[in-house]
Amino acid sequence: MPPRKAPTARQRRLGSELRKIREHAGISLTDAAAQLSTDRTTMSSIESGHFGVSSERVRTWAGHYGCPDSDYVEALAAIADERGRGWWDDYRDELSAGALDLSELEHHAVALRAVQIMHMPGLLQTEDYARAVFEEAVPALRPPELRRRLSHRMRRRDVLDRADTPSFTFLIHEAALRMRFGSREITANQLDYLLKQSERDNVTVRVIPFEVGGFPNAGSSTLYAHGPVPQLDTVQTDTPTGPAFLDAETRLANYRAVLDRTEERSYDPERSRDFVRGMARQV
Repeated sequence: MPPRKAPTARQRRLGSELRKIREHAGISLTDAAAQLSTDRTTMSSIESGHFGVSSERVRTWAGHYGCPDSDYVEALAAIADERGRGWWDDYRDELSAGALDLSELEHHAVALRAVQIMHMPGLLQTEDYARAVFEEAVPALRPPELRRRLSHRMRRRDVLDRADTPSFTFLIHEAALRMRFGSREITANQLDYLLKQSERDNVTVRVIPFEVGGFPNAGSSTLYAHGPVPQLDTVQTDTPTGPAFLDAETRLANYRAVLDRTEERSYDPERSRDFVRGMARQV
């Protein structure tokens, strides 16, 4: 099989989960290759995401490793079965791999929880607001790059309209509501758009007011993407060099606790909408 030029985060995740199952079974790479009638180099390339793997082979390997969780194995097999291009591939040569991996993560998640501290969630941004955010990038974006990023961000919003759309919970700090990107009119339109999106059945917006004081991980934004099984959950955090993706079990548990504690300090959805309406009147 030909090697992939640049495996996506999801392809690397499949490989790392197969490695995790093997290591949990206490089987070395060399022994597994010998027992599964393949070679060590091929197995290593599959576990690193550089080679693809069939769903049948996923099931065979998982059975050989004695993995008892059939739902987990079938979720991995489903990843192996994925074929074809996603809409984000239209930007493959134009945007960073991290931006594309984020789109893929949102597309495949069954539920998403996000905390935003200083600006609106990307999935809930108007075009004018998003443009104003991008105009603050360092180094400054050239007009063609700004247009590509803006186009990509607007297409990300389509996940909200899919028939099988995931459920979304957005925890938005009061600072993000008060931070102005662009003109007063852009801010007012953004708040109005946020209110409209919060009325969707699959979208929950909760405001974290200044009055609650500090909360865990207050210094950064976090997205928790729930997979079809808990083992395939993923955390995405923003860094100065782009999005980072975390899936170690301890980190997932820590971030779940962070989100739970943060959500406890936020207003409920109805009070949050009232809060946003009040903010909109002040703009």
